[in-house]
Amino acid sequence: MRVRVKICGMTRAEDVASAVSAGADALGFVFVPGTPRYLSIQAASDLARAISPFVTGVGLFVNASFETVEETIRATGLRTVQFHGEETPGYCAQFLGRVAVIKAFRIRDHNSIAPLAAYMESTDAWLLDAFAPGAHGGTGQRFDWTISRALQGLPKPIIIAGGLNPENVGEAIERFRPYAVDVSSGVESAPGRKDAARISAFLSAVQTAHFPPFPSPAMS
Repeated sequence: MRVRVKICGMTRAEDVASAVSAGADALGFVFVPGTPRYLSIQAASDLARAISPFVTGVGLFVNASFETVEETIRATGLRTVQFHGEETPGYCAQFLGRVAVIKAFRIRDHNSIAPLAAYMESTDAWLLDAFAPGAHGGTGQRFDWTISRALQGLPKPIIIAGGLNPENVGEAIERFRPYAVDVSSGVESAPGRKDAARISAFLSAVQTAHFPPFPSPAMS
């Protein structure tokens, strides 16, 4: 199974080019004012035009109004939205069928997995990120990876985020067997400034990662 890669927090044309050249499957644009990687709709539109047709542009939002998300989709042509706030299942469902919908969940422990079930009918994929007080993501922190066994058999594609980098993404893939991995600060030289060498190293680490099957109950 091939694990897909999303490079998030794109702010510069040269970083888009580096990510596309390295083989990234998706690029993320952050529409959260006041954050280090925030982009205006115009800036994101300019960057989105440089994306290869076979690379997906993803818009990241935190508790944005329906109108704001709609305007951003129309202006940028992004094909996927990623919600990192307290968006309800009903809110997420409004976008289904027109764009792919990813809902992010901040993970503290095993109990953090329970809310995912409410989003079964209103999302296309689930992203697991680290919980950090006062932040909705982008902290560069890992959540407790020992909960990986509790994620076996989840009915949606799972994207692992939070504290990933070229040095540890192989371990994350081996533990979680995810559909995709999502990295931002782990391939940066400074917030919002990607490092081409680290992007390339991250993609190489994903491509060579060991992807064993989950052990069967009899082997547990």
